[in-house]
Amino acid sequence: MFIRNFMERSMIDRRRFLIGSALGAGTVAVSAGIWPARAAGTYLLASSIRSLSNAFHAAWNKGAEAFASSVGEGYSALVTEGNSEKGIADIKALLAKAGDKAILGVDPNDSPDARPIVEAVSAAKSHVVTVWNKPSDLHPWDFGDNYVAHFSFNGIPAGEQTAKSLFDTFGGEGGIVALGGIASNTPAIERKAGLMKAIEATGGKVKLLDFQDADWDSTKATNIVGAWITRFGSDIKGIWAANDSMAVGALEALRAEGLAGKVLVTGIDGTKDAVQAIRNKEMAATVDWDPIWIGGIALSLGYQAATGKFVPSKEPQEHREFYGTGVMITQSDVEDYWKTHVEATPAIDWNDLWGRVTGQIKYS
Repeated sequence: MFIRNFMERSMIDRRRFLIGSALGAGTVAVSAGIWPARAAGTYLLASSIRSLSNAFHAAWNKGAEAFASSVGEGYSALVTEGNSEKGIADIKALLAKAGDKAILGVDPNDSPDARPIVEAVSAAKSHVVTVWNKPSDLHPWDFGDNYVAHFSFNGIPAGEQTAKSLFDTFGGEGGIVALGGIASNTPAIERKAGLMKAIEATGGKVKLLDFQDADWDSTKATNIVGAWITRFGSDIKGIWAANDSMAVGALEALRAEGLAGKVLVTGIDGTKDAVQAIRNKEMAATVDWDPIWIGGIALSLGYQAATGKFVPSKEPQEHREFYGTGVMITQSDVEDYWKTHVEATPAIDWNDLWGRVTGQIKYS
């Protein structure tokens, strides 16, 4: 079902929209022990994310902030900066402050981080929703109602379809280089698997010259691609990246050598910078997961569970571990996408908790 929704753009909910890296006014980025004041009996909402300088997580934060504002609750952004210890410690500090009134939307820095986070939240009788990363044997239904849900997006078709779009830009025959995320992250693993599937399907016509993990980081990607240009030169026909931040970093290296638009790049995440690069014909494709929706709906699920709007343990498992909807954006449809998702800002219904579910997550 995911693949069908992934490819059939006309069926995608038009309420979705995209935002760039700019943060809205009022965002609070905090370290352990510094929290907004709250009245007794109200909830404290928070997102644990990697970095506010990352366009994807900046947009996530914007959505989370919008939801918190819609219900009149306090909100904080907990920034890990890629440090698992810090991420877990900040969440425990929030729980010590808020007790059973904490509502968390968490992108664990690494898959193993999810377990101590969930266990701490459960012990505090608060509520948490995880996104992207968790061990395959960790399930919300094993923690009653406190571990409300986990959702992700199937990275295999995303990695495969963006790779195919890249291959088309150079006639389907030649060498490519590829940038991976954090090697242990579930989305990085899935997206790489999609890339390798697409390469295999060419029967040797497309060759992977090198694959390096740039840890989702734009600057690391720039440096890696700069070295690749020196090493491989004109043998590079395209650059595949597992997220938009690294794709934009790759573009910086290409621009420095006058190669932007000659060697195309693909990314994944649907950030504004990437969509603009597709419009500029420097990138071939990206995939939009709608990070605004991710940030807000993660908190909405937790908040509505905490306030009794629904009981997680009474919901089917496909409402507790599920894939969301992705939209592929290419040069052929980017102008339409720009008008409906960047220039326009349609509202998101935070009460539509499972409207974008495309099936229960399956583990191999």
